[in-house]
Amino acid sequence: MFVDRAEIEIEAGKGGNGCVAFRREKHIPFGGPSGGDGGDGGDVIVRAREGVNSLVAFAHRKHWRAEPGRMGGGSDRHGRSGQDLTIDVPPGTVIIDRASGLVLKDLVADG
Repeated sequence: MFVDRAEIEIEAGKGGNGCVAFRREKHIPFGGPSGGDGGDGGDVIVRAREGVNSLVAFAHRKHWRAEPGRMGGGSDRHGRSGQDLTIDVPPGTVIIDRASGLVLKDLVADG
């Protein structure tokens, strides 16, 4: 089956929540904050590849989402960043924002 048109939803990963924590030790009465930041959400990368000939991968999967960042923890532990999502499409693919109708990117060449 050759698919040359596909409508999909792409969402970058949201960042993880930070942690609200305070340092508490026996001889330090006002320890201050010790919560870590949440991790960054993953990015979505769309790239043209010569080996991809059609959009058949998008015929059954409509939602593509990068991994979210993880929560921060106490003792200044920062959350892990989400993994990036890479989507390979054939050269000549045009990415259009459905809401506004604007062309976001015209992927002419490989890479």
